[in-house]
Amino acid sequence: MPRPVPLSFGGDYNPEQWPREVWREDVALMREAGVNLVSLGVFAWARLEPRPGEYDWEWLDEAVDLLHAWGIRIALGTPTAAPPAWFYRARPDALPVRRDGVRLAFGSRAAICHSHPAYRAAAASITTRLAERYGDHPALALWHVFNEYDGPAVVCYCDLCAAAFRDWLRTRHGTLDALNSAWGTAFWGQSYGDWEEITPPRVTASAGNPAQQLDHRRFADAQARACFTTERDILHRLSPGVPVTTNFTTAPSQGDKLDYWAWAKEVDLVTNDHYLMTDGRRTHVNLALAADLTRSVAGGGPWLLLEHAPSGVNWQPHNPAKRPGEMARNSLAHVARGSEGAMFFQWRQSVSGAEKFHSAMLPQGGTSTRVWREITELGARVADLTDLRGTRTRGDVAMIWSWESWWAQSLEWRPSSDLDARERLDAFYETLYDRHLTVDFLPPAGIADLDPDRHPLLVVPQLYLAPASVAADLDRYVRGGGTVLVSFFSGLVDENDTFHPGAHPGALRDVLGLTVEEFSPLLPDERVTVRTRQGDRYAADLWSEAVVPAGCDTVAVFADGRTAGGPALTRHALGDGAAWYLATRLTGDALAAVVDQVLADAGITPDELPRDVELVVREGASESPASFHIAVNHTGAEAKVTLSDGSRRAVAPGAVEVWRVPR
Repeated sequence: MPRPVPLSFGGDYNPEQWPREVWREDVALMREAGVNLVSLGVFAWARLEPRPGEYDWEWLDEAVDLLHAWGIRIALGTPTAAPPAWFYRARPDALPVRRDGVRLAFGSRAAICHSHPAYRAAAASITTRLAERYGDHPALALWHVFNEYDGPAVVCYCDLCAAAFRDWLRTRHGTLDALNSAWGTAFWGQSYGDWEEITPPRVTASAGNPAQQLDHRRFADAQARACFTTERDILHRLSPGVPVTTNFTTAPSQGDKLDYWAWAKEVDLVTNDHYLMTDGRRTHVNLALAADLTRSVAGGGPWLLLEHAPSGVNWQPHNPAKRPGEMARNSLAHVARGSEGAMFFQWRQSVSGAEKFHSAMLPQGGTSTRVWREITELGARVADLTDLRGTRTRGDVAMIWSWESWWAQSLEWRPSSDLDARERLDAFYETLYDRHLTVDFLPPAGIADLDPDRHPLLVVPQLYLAPASVAADLDRYVRGGGTVLVSFFSGLVDENDTFHPGAHPGALRDVLGLTVEEFSPLLPDERVTVRTRQGDRYAADLWSEAVVPAGCDTVAVFADGRTAGGPALTRHALGDGAAWYLATRLTGDALAAVVDQVLADAGITPDELPRDVELVVREGASESPASFHIAVNHTGAEAKVTLSDGSRRAVAPGAVEVWRVPR
C-alpha cells in the first residue's frame, strides 16, 4: 500500500548564495526540521546562464541530487523574474516605463516589460533548457514559474506596450466605433479615427479617460498572464504530468494588479504568498481573509501556501518579530482554511542583499534560536496532519470580491476620494469572522451558480462595477430563498465604467427595490446618525445618499445631515428571500448590529465562541466517515469549543487543536 502524501513543509532555498560545504549542513537540518519540499532556483538566472547562451548546470545538478538523496522534493523555479545584467545591457528597452515616462533601472526584481519580444524569447529559452534537463527528475514535484507577477512594475507604459495595447484593444472591441462607444470618447472630444492614435493612459493634464485606464489595467494583467502561459505550455510539453504554478498574492493588502479569478484558470495548482501587515490591525483576521480568498480562487479545492514569514519581514515601515507560538498559529490557520501545507520565505537567512533582515526558517543565530525550535516543532505537527490532505474547508456564507471593480472604483474623480473597496471588504469580513463564520468568496459571475441552501447569505461589501448579468442572477438567488446584504456605491456601472441605464444603483436597483437619486458623501470630520425603528442610534461617516423606496421597507433612517429622514437601511422581500441595502458606512459595533439582523433574517445562528478563537471544519467527500475540526486560539486564555458531535473541548492559550469528528 503506497504511503500517504504528507502536507508540504519547507521554503525557498537558494544554494547559489552559499558555498557547497553549507549545502550538506542545510539538507541535514531540513530533515531535522521535517522539511519535505523546497522552492529552488527562483532567482538563479544569472548563475544558470552567466553569459548569453552559456550555461552552468553543475551546481544545480548537485543541489537537486543532494536534496533528492535526502528525500526532499523540489518546486523548481523558472528564474524569469530576475533576468541577468547582461540581458538588460543588451536590451535596456526591456525595462518597464512608468506612467510619467520614466524608465526604471536594473537592480531590483521583476523589472520587466511583459510585452518585450526579447524578454519573452529569453524567458522561453531558459524555461526550455530547465525543462529539458530536469523535467523527468524524480525529485521534481512542482514547477514554480516566475515569482509574484503582482509586483510593482507589472503595468508598463512604453511604446512596445502601446503597440501591444492597440492589438489587445482590436481583439476586445473589434472596431474603432465600438471602442469609441465603450470608452465614451465623445466626452472631452477624445474620439479616435485611427488605431495608431491610441496610447496607454500616460500622465495627462487632468483626469484621464476612466474606461481607457480600466482597459489598460486589464491589458497589463493579460500580458503578464500570457508570459506565464507561454512558460507553462513549454513545461507541460517537456515535463508532462508535473503541475505548474506561480505564486499569487491574493490578499488585497498585498496585491492589486492581477485578476486572480482569471489567473486561477491557468495554473495547475493555486499557490499563494501571505505576509502579516503590521499596521495596527488584527493581523490574524487579514490572514484568514487571504486564506479564504485563495481557497475560493482555487474553486474550493486544494491550494498551497507557498510563502509566509517565520517571524518579521523587512519591507514594511515597522517589522516586529512574531510572538512565541504565532508562527505555528499562522501556518495552521492557513491549513485550516484549505492549504495543503505551509511553506516559508526562506530556508536560510541571507547575509547580504535587500532581504537580509527578512526572517528565515534557519536564522542567523542558527539552531539555538527560538525560531528554529518552533520550526522543528511545527514540522513535526504538520507531518501529523497528513490525513487532512484532500479534504475541503466548509464555508458558511458567501461574499463578492472583484478585482476589476476595485480597479475601476479606485480611479480618480469619484464622489469621494475616501471611497475604498478594500476597507469595506475588510470591515464586512471582520464582522463575519467575529461571528465565527467561514467565508466563500466568488466573482460577480459566480452568483449564477450560488445555491441559497448551501449559502443562505451573500454579502456584497462594494461592487461598483457590476455586469448587467448580475441583476438576473441576484434576482434568481433571492427569489430562491437567499438573503443578500449590499453596501453603498454598488451596481453603478458596467464593464466599461459606464452607468447602467436608468436610476442608480443600476444593475441592483430592482432586486433592492429602491432608487438612489443623489450621492451625498460626508466630509472627513462629518458624521451622521442612523436611527432604527426600535430607536437604536448609530454613528456613520464617509457616505450618505438620497434613497427612494420602490418596494423595499425602511429599517433605519438618517436622523440628521443632508439626507435626514431618508432610508439608511432597507429590506426588500422578494420571493422566498430578501435583499438588504446599507446606504452609509458603519463600522465596529454598529456594523455588527446590522449584520446580526441580516444573519437572523437568513436563518443563520453563529457558533458561540470567544472572540479571536477560530473553529473551522475541513471535510472529505460525502462518503467520508469523518470531518476535521480545527480550533485556533489567538487569545491568552483557555477557550472552550463545541464540536459538531456535541462534545466540548478545551484549547490552550495560543494553541491550535485538530480533532477528527465522526459525521
